Order: sequence, then structure tokens, then C-alpha cells
Amino acid sequence: MKATGFISLWTLVSLPCGQLANPAEHEDVVKHAIKLHRGRGVAATQRKQWVLESCRKLSGLLRQKNVVLNKLKNAIRAVEKDAGLSDDEKLFQVHTFEIFQKELNESENSVFQAIHGLQRALQGDYKDVVNMKESSRQRLEALREAAIKEEMEYVELLAAEKHQVEALKNMQHQNKSLSILDEILEDVRKAADRLEEEIEEHAFDDNKSVRGVNFEAVLRLEEDEANSKINASKREVEDDLGLSMLIDSQNNQYILTKPRDSTIPRADHHFIKDIVTIGMLSLPCGWLCTTIGLPTMFGYIICGVLLGPSGLNSIKSIVQVETLGEFGVFFTLFLVGLEFSPERLRKVWKISLQGPCYMTVLMIAFGLLWGHLLQIRPTQSVFISTCLSLSSTPLVSRFLAGSARGDKEGDIDYSSVLLGMLVMQDVQLGLFIAVMPTLIQAGVSTYSSVFKEILRILVLIGQILFSLAAVFLICLVIKTYLIGPYYRKLHAESKGNKEILILGITAFIFLMLTITELLDVSMELGCFLAGALISSQGHMITEEIMSCIEPIRDFLAIIFFASIGLHVFPTFVIYELTVLLFLTLSVVIMKFVLAVFVLSLILPKTSQYIKWIVSAGLAQVSEFSFVLGSRARRAGIISREVYLLILSVTTLSLLLAPALWRAAIMKCVPRPERRSST
Repeated sequence: MKATGFISLWTLVSLPCGQLANPAEHEDVVKHAIKLHRGRGVAATQRKQWVLESCRKLSGLLRQKNVVLNKLKNAIRAVEKDAGLSDDEKLFQVHTFEIFQKELNESENSVFQAIHGLQRALQGDYKDVVNMKESSRQRLEALREAAIKEEMEYVELLAAEKHQVEALKNMQHQNKSLSILDEILEDVRKAADRLEEEIEEHAFDDNKSVRGVNFEAVLRLEEDEANSKINASKREVEDDLGLSMLIDSQNNQYILTKPRDSTIPRADHHFIKDIVTIGMLSLPCGWLCTTIGLPTMFGYIICGVLLGPSGLNSIKSIVQVETLGEFGVFFTLFLVGLEFSPERLRKVWKISLQGPCYMTVLMIAFGLLWGHLLQIRPTQSVFISTCLSLSSTPLVSRFLAGSARGDKEGDIDYSSVLLGMLVMQDVQLGLFIAVMPTLIQAGVSTYSSVFKEILRILVLIGQILFSLAAVFLICLVIKTYLIGPYYRKLHAESKGNKEILILGITAFIFLMLTITELLDVSMELGCFLAGALISSQGHMITEEIMSCIEPIRDFLAIIFFASIGLHVFPTFVIYELTVLLFLTLSVVIMKFVLAVFVLSLILPKTSQYIKWIVSAGLAQVSEFSFVLGSRARRAGIISREVYLLILSVTTLSLLLAPALWRAAIMKCVPRPERRSST
């Protein structure tokens, strides 16, 4: 074993400060330290004396450890032979001795690991960053493993301490007579202990050796320093309940999802505060937008901007808020399906199928052209084009809410065409999300495997089309045999009690959502189909259900649009306002022109006038680009800069959408219908 590494380190630390002050001499200092480590530049007698003293101390510690280990072995044998101890008590004492043995062995291993780590670091090339990174990674892995072992040992010591306390209580109870109440409480305590052992999941021990599990260093964050005195008792309680926040080295924040002790009810007070704050601030923001003539959804987005990372940064449970907001999308699409009857679907199904497909193909073609001119990777060009080709279904459904959409004789209703195309885009969204992993692999594949990747994509598309066929077959069976008797049963049971009706409809929505999710189709499509199936039962049923579900939809939609505002960054928009306005106007104009061109080809001549309204409704970017963009950024398809550009262009296009929609309504819709539409 080389001990000269310690000499090198000591010599480097003891150099005069003035000698290190000159940057030009840094390299000489490092070379001198390495020379000392390799045995040159120091007196032989000094090296020999230091080695002897260090080895003498280390060997003395090792001899003491061996003596203690022999004593522990003798103590274990004595405990096992002691007839006065019960089997449980013997097992406990032996386990305690084994914990101490493990502590001694781990301490010895830590000493030698530290020596080998220092030796390896000094023998490396100080200019090789890759080598230093690998050494740092190895030390980090060793520290993680040591931390896990220490944590397990600490848990075992806590269990031993608890066992000692219980043994002391049992001895006290044996020495005195118990009252009836004490005996009852003792039985309850034992039953509670058995209950905790039965329901406790050893998630840590069960998952620590699972493939893909990494050990990470985290910080446990308690109450704020400013409130430490006021909430001292509250902090102690939360420490016991495990409600503090964890932060890892990548600045990701975690909260408790499932406690060890499930017998105690818990609540995430951060999430409660976030929902309360959003609910209170969304009222003045929505009022303000209504006053100036904008849809209230923009007020909710502004609410999210003010409370999010770019504003006050008061929202702590961002992921939880976004998850709850997703239910706003589900109920919004359900109500869209209620208004979109199967008769309308049959009337415009060709247009709804052809229009979005043609627009997506044209957008991808233009994207590849511009990507070739700007030297952008094809996978990135395809992703950006597909992402920008989608339009916002919740926004357009808000535009169409309450409008009088009666068909003229021989004409096609613009709302039916618009909603049909948006639903088809939702199907494309699910298809694109399913294809994204293959798109990622295709982007990094070599030329020889491109054909295999294309074949794989085609197979995957075939699987998705098969899933869509299965979904619509299931819908046909439900419509023919199940939905009618199901609703009649709900209606009969819910007389005088709307709770059963709301619960039954919600359960049906979640059932369709689950079916489409299991078949690898978007959950949003399942919500829409649930509404369409119920709407097939008649107008009266639709009105009754809509009156019950709309308040739920409105509240959850507020959370959804506020969660969008959490990812809007006004400072970035201000810094790059000129570029973003140019990009946004280019995208809006391109989508509008492409929609007009496509609709001119597929609409009947008697309904050509609605192409302007439908194109205006499609000339914005869907809020689902946030979801696609985040996934693509994590997968490495797009860079951080492109991701921020997509977010900003999406936000600005949504802000421009009301003005473009009103202009189209003023131009193309007759005056009586115009009042109800706007």
C-alpha cells in the first residue's frame, strides 16, 4: 500500500498562499505535488518515517478491531447458551451484536476505500476532465452505497431501541397488577402493532435492487425560516407525519405520495394552498378579461403566469396542479362530445378525416423544406411541424359554446366541420405520442437501420389503426346494447338526488378513458366518445347531463388554463418579442392559408363560405404542444431554445385566436347567429 499520497496532499496544502496567488505557477504546483506523490522531491528518511508511523497507527486500530470482534463472538455464544432468556430476547441481543460487528467492518472498508480513492486521483492526469469526472462518479457511487448501508443500520438501531422500550414496559407490567382499562389498552396496542406490520410495505428494501433504480442525495426541507418560531410545534408534527419536501441535486422537488403508516390521515397543505390561491386570483383576472372583451380563459392563463415561476413563484405543487387540470380537458371534451351528435358526425366524417390529414402532411412538407434550408435535423423538423399543426380543442369549444348552429338547407354546419377536424387532430395527437419513441430512435440511427425504423413506424401505425377500429367497435356495442339501459337505470335511481347521476356519468367517462388508454389511443378521444354516445340518447338527456357536468367542467378548466400559465415566461417573450411576433404571425397565417386551401378542395360548393370560419378556428397552436414539447426536450429531439420558442409561439397564437375568430364571424355569419356566437 502506498502512503506517499498523504505526503503529496499535505505538501500541496502547506504551500504558501502567495505562491498560489500567481496563476502562472499553478501548473508547477500541480506537477510538484504529483512528483512528491510518485516518490521524488522529498527526503527518503522523511518518507520512511511517515510511512512507519502511519502504518503503525493503522495496524494498531486493526488489532483493536479484531479484539473487539472476538469479544462480540464470545458474547453471542454466551447469549445463545443462556437458558434464562427467551428465544425472542436471544434473537434481539444477537442481532444487536451483529449490528455492531457490521459497523466495525464498514468503518474498516471506508478507510481503505478513502486511501485507494486518493491514490487513484493523484495518479491521474489533472488535465483530463473525463478521467476526473469518472473518478468523481465512482466516489459518488461509493458514498451512495455507504449512505444506504448507514440508513439501514440506523433503522435497525431504531427498531432495537423500540424493542428495548417494549421489553422494559413488559417487565413493569409483570411486576404490578393491571386494571381492566390497562389490560384493554395493552390489547389494543398489540393489535395496533400487528396492524402496522401487516399493512406496512417494505418499498425501500423491495426496490433498492430493482434494475434501473439509482441512489440519489436529497435535501429534506422543513418549514420556512421566517415561520420557524411560529410553527415550531407544527413542524414537529409534520416531521412525524413525513410531510416535508425533498429536493435532489437536479433541483427537482418531491412530496409524499404514500406514507409508511397508512393509519394516520394526511393532507398536502401545499397543494391545498395552491388550489385556493388559484381559485381566488382567477376571479379578478377573469373579470378583467371579460371587461375588455377577451375570453375568460386568458384571465386564467394570466393567473397562472402571476403565480408561477415567472411571477410570484408561490405555486409549490406544480405537477399536482397540472394533473388536476388534465381533468378539465377530459370534462371539456366530454361536453364537446355531448354537443356533437352522431348525425353530425356522419354528415361531415369525410371532411373531418381528410382535412386534418392533408393539413398535417402539408405542414410537415413545409417544415422539411424550411429545415433543409436552415440545416435542421429531419426529426426535429417533423416534430416541430406536427406540433404546430395541432389546434386547441378546449379553446374552440369555448368559442362555439352557446352559439346557434342551425344548418341551412343543403349546407354543412361550420361547427360540425370544425369540431370534427379538431377531434381528428386529437386522434393524431395520440398517434404522434405513440410514435415519438420510434422517432427518437430513428433520429439517432445509422443509415443502414433507417429502413428498419421506417418499417417499425409503419407497423406501429398499423397497430394504432387497429386500436382505433377496436375502439369504434366497442362504441358500437355500447351504443346498441348498453348505453340506453344504463342511463335509464341511472335516471330512475337519481330522482331527487343528482349525486347518483353525476357519479354514474363520471364513471362512464372514466371507463371510456380507460378503454382508449389501454388500447394505446389518446385518453381525450375516450372522453369525447363518451359524450357522443350519451348524446345519441336524445336532446333532453343531453340537456340534463350538461346542466350537471358544466359546473364541474368550469372549475377544472380554470385549473387547466392556470396550469398553462405556469409555463408562460413573459421575460423571455419581452427579450425576443420581435422574433416571436414574426414567428407567431407566420405560423398563424400559414395555418390559415393551408386550411383555406384544403377546405376549398374538400368542401361542397354550397358550403364554401364556411371555410373562412373553420380556418380561423384552426389558425392557432394547441396547448398540447406544451406536453409534446416537454417530452421532446427530455428525449433530446429539440433543444431548450426550440422548446421555449414553441411555448411562446403557442401562447401568442392563443392570444391572437379570439381576434381572428371574431373577424371571421363578422365577415361570414349572419347577424342573428353572430350575436349568439360572440
